[in-house]
Amino acid sequence: MSQANINFRMDSDLKREMEETCKELGLNMTTAFTIFAKKMSREKRIPFEVSVDPFYSENNQKHLIKAFEALDNGEGQVHEIIEVDEDD
Repeated sequence: MSQANINFRMDSDLKREMEETCKELGLNMTTAFTIFAKKMSREKRIPFEVSVDPFYSENNQKHLIKAFEALDNGEGQVHEIIEVDEDD
């Protein structure tokens, strides 16, 4: 099997953290990326969930801006913060 080099840029702190994690797992970065590439090629998908936090969606940001403007104008209601237990 022939080999190919792949070069890409990554934040230096992220690279260092990944190298440390790989070392803890007994891997190097090449092996980690090869595992990722093989799994992705075999399954024809990214092998983990990729999602966007809906809080930062354009619609939600517009809603929040309107809500803040309403509060600044003396309209709307201020609600108490509701604590959510993440363990449930």
